[in-house]
Amino acid sequence: MGELTTEDTSAFHIAPWMHVTTGGGAPLDQLLPTSGRVHVARLSGKDMVDEVSTFQQFSESLKFPEYFGWNWDAFYDCLRDLEWLSSDYCIVIVESADEVLADDDDAREEFFSALWRAGKQRSYTKRPEGVTLSTISIVLSCSEKSSATFAGQLGERFKNR
Repeated sequence: MGELTTEDTSAFHIAPWMHVTTGGGAPLDQLLPTSGRVHVARLSGKDMVDEVSTFQQFSESLKFPEYFGWNWDAFYDCLRDLEWLSSDYCIVIVESADEVLADDDDAREEFFSALWRAGKQRSYTKRPEGVTLSTISIVLSCSEKSSATFAGQLGERFKNR
């Protein structure tokens, strides 16, 4: 896990559940399930300037329950669960993802770690094919200029997790 693969310069695949794209998007066949109900959440990294604004965006778009604790552990717990959405699959698109929590390195680490861990938790290996599938896809969109560096940083950060 955590290997950086790319089919072209517009989409980098960090893991089966995490993709970095330049806005041209990752191919839909890699994001959408073959069947079932899908919930799509589209968020703006430019508006995630602090923890509160980050939690607010996710809480609104993913309809976090009232008991959401507004901390990183609760954030991860909600991402891992998502049962209240009544969907089989969830796609989270974060535009300008390279700008998320840009002035708070600790919170930024917590944020991407929670996304990674939730994706990993919601993944499974299909047998006998041995293909890893996930009930969540995290699409992190950023500028073409920063996409390779951003994807490389994420791949390096999570390669052994």
